[in-house]
Amino acid sequence: MAQHRLDDVATGTEPVTRYLIRISVDRCPGDPERSNTLYRAHPLAWNELNLTATCRGETMHWQAKHDRNAFKEIWLLFDNEHDRFPLYPGGSVWIEYAYTVGDEKWGNWFQRAVRLPTEQLEVQLVFPADLKPVVWGTETSMTAEASPLRTPPVRSDADDLRQFTWITTTPALHARYRLEWRFRSRPEPTMDQGEFK
Repeated sequence: MAQHRLDDVATGTEPVTRYLIRISVDRCPGDPERSNTLYRAHPLAWNELNLTATCRGETMHWQAKHDRNAFKEIWLLFDNEHDRFPLYPGGSVWIEYAYTVGDEKWGNWFQRAVRLPTEQLEVQLVFPADLKPVVWGTETSMTAEASPLRTPPVRSDADDLRQFTWITTTPALHARYRLEWRFRSRPEPTMDQGEFK
């Protein structure tokens, strides 16, 4: 499950009534032909995402913008069946959203692009501890290639789970933050081993 919590500020002159998110998967990064074959046979489906979103404690409706085999773009709407709660100019709000993608489709990475002025970005990755996960990350900007994150993800263990939390304040506009992981207790699966048949 991926969980996102972000703090956005409305800097324009009109109320903000929706927020665009993108869910993109790639089990075979660096091998587009293999990825295309995988996701044609096993597309990412809306019903498996279990997408939820809240703003100020209110459930947010959502609306599909793009529906492709390996990615979905979704408008999170600042409304629900009971209320409308736009973000007015100069206002600030926490948006929290979560979704689920199975291991057979996800890949061992998560990336977030900063498209609007954002005061804080927090990413939490939670794995079963028995997989012995390790996590690292990179930052890419419009003016620089990928470099290590300025601060490392912080690890915490509770029960049978291992959580990695990474926070940045005032992330640069148009920056991309990528977290990657591997599991020390198991080899990486490949399509040749039959996982995707």
